Amino acid sequence: MSRRTPDANAMRTADATDSGDATDSGDAARSTARGGLLRRHRDFRLLWCGETAGKFGASVTGVALPLIAVSDLHASTLQIGLLNAAAWAPWLLIGLPAGVWVDRLPRRPVMLAAAAVSLLLFAAVPLADRLGRLSMGLLLAVSLLTGTAAVFFQTAYTAYLPGLLAPADQPEGNAKLHGSASAAQIAGLGSGGLIAQFAGAVNGMAANAATFLVSLLCLGRIRYREAPTPPRERALRREVGEGLRLVAGDRWLRTLTLFGATSNLALMGFQSILVAFLVREVGLADGTVGGLVAGAASGGIAGAFAARRAAARIGTARAMLLFELGLPTLALLIPLTTAGPGVLLYLAGGFGVSAGVVAGNVIKSGFQQSYCPPELLGRLTASAAVLNYGTIPLGAVLAGVLGSTIGLRPAMWVTTAGVPLAALILLLSPVGHTRDLPTTRRPEPASAARPTARVS
Repeated sequence: MSRRTPDANAMRTADATDSGDATDSGDAARSTARGGLLRRHRDFRLLWCGETAGKFGASVTGVALPLIAVSDLHASTLQIGLLNAAAWAPWLLIGLPAGVWVDRLPRRPVMLAAAAVSLLLFAAVPLADRLGRLSMGLLLAVSLLTGTAAVFFQTAYTAYLPGLLAPADQPEGNAKLHGSASAAQIAGLGSGGLIAQFAGAVNGMAANAATFLVSLLCLGRIRYREAPTPPRERALRREVGEGLRLVAGDRWLRTLTLFGATSNLALMGFQSILVAFLVREVGLADGTVGGLVAGAASGGIAGAFAARRAAARIGTARAMLLFELGLPTLALLIPLTTAGPGVLLYLAGGFGVSAGVVAGNVIKSGFQQSYCPPELLGRLTASAAVLNYGTIPLGAVLAGVLGSTIGLRPAMWVTTAGVPLAALILLLSPVGHTRDLPTTRRPEPASAARPTARVS
């Protein structure tokens, strides 16, 4: 990533021998020649382990928490919906100020605090069960508060990585982190179901708490320290507006954020009714559905490892179009799924969507980390996430309405068609007319900055 502040090298305070961090291009090239990041970069290895453990735990929670609500507390459909919404609500409630706060603070302590809070909250669920105090209100509070911790962790982690790694290593770092996240998600989904089946869903939360303990220990052993953040006297509202203007006033960031929001609307739409479609419309057993979903999600691992190679061969912008427009067209196979050999249509479609989404995220992460000034990365991450994640509950609601009015299979056609259609935003934007995404941010012409007013 070529965009750096003048004192960027001063921020690299860890010993290069211990951390594997290179402080100039020659060191970076020699470092790369010694092997992969996980072998030669101690601090990145610890960050990778901590992040992977956290993603695994989050996937276990995605299975265990609703199962507790259904099997132990006999929750209604509305309550389960609120439980899922509570995990995403913090992005809308505090996402923008969180980006400002993260930019004002050292990022590693923020991640440590978020992991510690998640550990305590998830451990509280089995404890409350043993004390006879388990309730739907407690689960909603845990979902909301751990979602809040996730906002801070994700924002800080995204802004922390560019300082930890040399520019030449950042594409590999993004690929490995996204690939491991996909693998952890697959393993977590399967493990969550197994733990709930053999030990009870409540004990699944105890296992999740243990994963955050691993994350906390790994993050605590990282030696790299950021330079002290200079004090800021500007008002919170002004800095929040600065993050929104950065996204809305830049044609590249504006395009990717608009695409992300539209894409998430379609992705969450078909994913929210997928299980009902496979069980009620296709006629599959619950166990078969779990295996198929995990198999389709494995496309994310393939996408993470293919992203860097494709971007180097055909260019970052062209690779993004390939992964976000080309592969996701396979989503149109999903509504054709039938019982028997017809389930292969779902596997092919789901695998293509997973591969395309994760590969596109790898390229997008590398672009943002190089293009955006480091001191603004927290606000950029939070501002874009608020806009992107804000469409997730809307997509789920729309898909539910469609499924109940026109039927599950027609609703699946509508929502899966939206996945490749969303990528037309990229095709018709500057992304569709260049080989590579820029690595240096240039000031926008006055006319290009006008949409800023509409955001504020």
